[in-house]
Amino acid sequence: MQAVILAAGMGKRLKDLTRDNTKCMIQVNGVTLIERMLRQIERHNLSRIVIVVGYEGQKLINYINTLGIKTPITYINNPVYDKTNNIYSLALAKDWLCKEDTLLFESDLIFEDSVLEVLLNDSRETLALVDKYESWMDGTCVKLDPNDGIEAFVPGKNFKFEEIADYYKTVNIYKFSKHFSCMYYVPFLEAYQSALGENEYYEQVLRIITMLDEPEIKAKRLSGQLWYEIDDIQDLDIAASMFISDEDQRVALLQERYGGYWRYPQLIDFCYLVNPYFPPQKMVDEIKVSFEKLLTQYPSGMRINSLLAAKNFGVHQENILVGNGAAELIKSWMGSITGKVGIIRPTFEEYSHRYAEEELVAYWPENDCFKYTVDDLIGYFESKDIRNLVLINPDNPSGNYISKTELLRLIEWTNEQKISLLIDESFVDFADEDDSSVIEQSILDTNEHLCVLKSISKSYGVPGLRLGVLASGNKNIIEKMKKDVSIWNINSFAEFYMQIEEKYKKDYFSALKRFREERVRFIGELNKVYGLRIIPSQANYVMAEVRTGMTAKELNRRLIVKHNILIKNLVAKMKQDGRQYVRLAIKTTEENDKLVNALKQELA
Repeated sequence: MQAVILAAGMGKRLKDLTRDNTKCMIQVNGVTLIERMLRQIERHNLSRIVIVVGYEGQKLINYINTLGIKTPITYINNPVYDKTNNIYSLALAKDWLCKEDTLLFESDLIFEDSVLEVLLNDSRETLALVDKYESWMDGTCVKLDPNDGIEAFVPGKNFKFEEIADYYKTVNIYKFSKHFSCMYYVPFLEAYQSALGENEYYEQVLRIITMLDEPEIKAKRLSGQLWYEIDDIQDLDIAASMFISDEDQRVALLQERYGGYWRYPQLIDFCYLVNPYFPPQKMVDEIKVSFEKLLTQYPSGMRINSLLAAKNFGVHQENILVGNGAAELIKSWMGSITGKVGIIRPTFEEYSHRYAEEELVAYWPENDCFKYTVDDLIGYFESKDIRNLVLINPDNPSGNYISKTELLRLIEWTNEQKISLLIDESFVDFADEDDSSVIEQSILDTNEHLCVLKSISKSYGVPGLRLGVLASGNKNIIEKMKKDVSIWNINSFAEFYMQIEEKYKKDYFSALKRFREERVRFIGELNKVYGLRIIPSQANYVMAEVRTGMTAKELNRRLIVKHNILIKNLVAKMKQDGRQYVRLAIKTTEENDKLVNALKQELA
């Protein structure tokens, strides 16, 4: 068996990185794509490697000659690489295809060793390697029958997004038998190129072959093995974090992204916090119907969006404003206050990061579950000369919850003490108490010192929309903050969501009921995991102490590397006493069970 690598392209989308080098010479974690691929191929003792070069071809040849690859390498030059596509490059190697069985590669790929092993270990002689389509993928897809037959090749121009559930993406690695190449592929390649020219793609030939009664080629489905196609600098950045050899660095690079994890194959995100049961499909479909209009037209300004928020939360327009996520409102509010700020730790650090550390007064609950009451807060802060108090309820990460009745007592006390109070109730809808929100006009009217912030992203499961609201009885604060943020601080999709949200209240309450039931079940399963102490929570996450001697960092690393699961390591938030804490989001039953099983394996 031999290998054929197509490496003639210019890689224009990588811009400066390919100005003087062909695409396969870009580096991922200090190793070029071509070196990595050649060393992976060489381990399988093939008879030869045929490389079709073009753009900066001699430079590529000179570089490969320095690598000490022992497998014989033959080069074929494509002199018209800038006027042709890969069908012409492969046609230049057609005589080699008929000499023996062939592994065919495109050179802009990076993959783990198991990808190649999966293909070689399959006894079928002619295979197209494919993977279930995900949103980060681009290029030719296929549809398969239950027996791995390729029902259709779907080039990009024929891609139908409504059919993506049926699509598999070609990995651009193939195994061709000598018989298949001589009897099918090469003859059809010659005919196709003669009829349609040289500016086409070799997959088009496979597309025609699959229309035959006995096409001989089958699909080989991947099942979680890692691979990535590098077309631009974002692909390069993601590939660096996926294939870095230092596992701790891999974890760090993932966490530093703060989202965007849909581009990581099969990764399950238990770190970031959303509602797993909302929005309903009908709501999603309604947004889809208006997609083109929302994409091409400006959103309304702040006044209209405040009106929509007022309608949804039952308060006056002048008492509420909308933010580009809660983070924008936190930044604005923290920038509007003066004097010392009381906070409870461990906490969501966005508030403290927006204020001078020397002006923060932190209360630490003195118990293993980080529980506290209104009396605890009053007893601690009444002598601390604070001018502001921030309370997250339920708290993040502990999940500590203060009932509405008790909150009203805290609101009254802070009013008497002339302390500005911000209550962040981003997670309050998940609490067992139904009527738990303090965003009520009557409460705001009698408490001008009170601000209530809510992350719609977290509560309603739409983090991609970046929506948050802040309500207050102090109209001057609201007006000042409206001037502080941009007039167009949210996009049309977020505005449309607020426009239709009220119609789906019943679905939302059903989602919350379903969530609470799953939380009880999930916590029950977590309590069965050896060495994991679960802290009771009223939010959509639980805090847990790891008590096996394993560090939270090590557990985090193992879950990512071995199970493709991302959790939150809380140690940096805690007092440095050596105790190990993590936070686990609550997701769907299927996802939660995967986490429980992974934890049992790693903590056993």
